[in-house]
Amino acid sequence: MAQKNIAIYPGSFDPITNGHVDLVKRTLRVFDKVVVAIASNPGKDTSLFSVDERLEMIREVFKELKDRVEADCFQKLLVDYAERKRAPVIIRGLRAVSDFEYEFQMAMMNHRLKPGVETFFMMTGESQFYISSRLVKEVVSLGGDVAGLVPTNVLKNLKRKFKQ
Repeated sequence: MAQKNIAIYPGSFDPITNGHVDLVKRTLRVFDKVVVAIASNPGKDTSLFSVDERLEMIREVFKELKDRVEADCFQKLLVDYAERKRAPVIIRGLRAVSDFEYEFQMAMMNHRLKPGVETFFMMTGESQFYISSRLVKEVVSLGGDVAGLVPTNVLKNLKRKFKQ
């Protein structure tokens, strides 16, 4: 089967959470392939995990779906990256109403830059709407347990980073 329907799911994924995983799996119900694309800006990067570490964790999480889920990274404009990947759709997850204004502005700017690239908004699953990478890192840094909020391989890497 030729993969025609490709979607880009961009983000920092520092680290990938079960909310991200849920969104990718639900996206696969509609699209043939999802590219989980790490936005990389080497000059401004203050991430906990390097791009290579994040790519490795994402690939491990989706190893059973490797034919349909690709982990990659990009620099510069997302719409240019989407065009290079021949992906006419960008997927954005919305956790709460507060996410919408920023995401809407980005979608409109992306549409202005590349009218052929559409943005699809997906609501985060009800059991993951409160999970964010930032919150996960904060909880782990303070000694809290985030088991069940992140994939097992990510939990191991978080514990290693925070020496738990």
